Amino acid sequence: MPPVSVLSLEGIRKNYGPVQALKGVSLTVPEGSVFGVLGPNGSGKTTLLGIVLDVLQATEGTYRWFDGQEKSAARRAIGALLETPNFYPYLDADENLLINARIKRRGVADRDRVLQVVGLTDRRRSRFSTYSLGMKQRLALAAALLGQPRVLVLDEPTNGLDAAGIADIRELVRGLRDQGYTVILASHLLDEVEKVCTHVAILKQGSVLVTGPVGDVLRSEDTLVLKAADMAALETAIRQFPGVTGLQRVDGTLRFNAGQIDAATLNQHCFAAGITLSHLALHKRSLESKFMEITNQ
Repeated sequence: MPPVSVLSLEGIRKNYGPVQALKGVSLTVPEGSVFGVLGPNGSGKTTLLGIVLDVLQATEGTYRWFDGQEKSAARRAIGALLETPNFYPYLDADENLLINARIKRRGVADRDRVLQVVGLTDRRRSRFSTYSLGMKQRLALAAALLGQPRVLVLDEPTNGLDAAGIADIRELVRGLRDQGYTVILASHLLDEVEKVCTHVAILKQGSVLVTGPVGDVLRSEDTLVLKAADMAALETAIRQFPGVTGLQRVDGTLRFNAGQIDAATLNQHCFAAGITLSHLALHKRSLESKFMEITNQ
């Protein structure tokens, strides 16, 4: 059975005069996933989030939340963090969340829970002006969690944070997924998507280049490199080994996709064929090179 989707987009376009910010974006967000929208600044990430949150109007195309649920009802099941946290500096966390809950008309009785989720219970009576950037971002996440939404939409949630703050937010996002939330997270950081997300859509200049599970989209495609005294015999033996693809000779070596091949089993196969390997190495391809290949295609 295919996974249930919480959001489906079909052919979303957005024009600002002659500028095409989005060019026919189609994608599906599975329930329970952390879905990364990855792309450089100006790729259309924030515009896309604005459209699905009904802040912006698409020029063309359609989107559906929760299998076509009415928009205002769907919006009540979504928590969002789209910009720099904006709270009253002279009020404490509890007071700011109370105001936020009353504006949203939900979550007034939910403040204890969300402060505990984001780790701010001990600082709930501290003024917002005394918070670090990381704490301010965690309070913004707490506000988004008021009323127990099904989905969280986060636009660059680690922007401007130091290493410790980034680690805190990433750990929070992973914890939210474990609690059953679906998280849609826009980021320009490959490292963030790799470490936090289960699925990804890569945007460039308003177009989706590729979308799917992170492991499939950003598979590093490692390479096995072999060498022996008799290269012709080695090539014959390797061609007989199951699962070998992309075989080629490069600089006096044999190279092919590592895939799921076990190097020890491969070495035994060669030895049984009367070939002693003088070189066997796994060359790991960086995620950055894979990402550059996708975005430059």
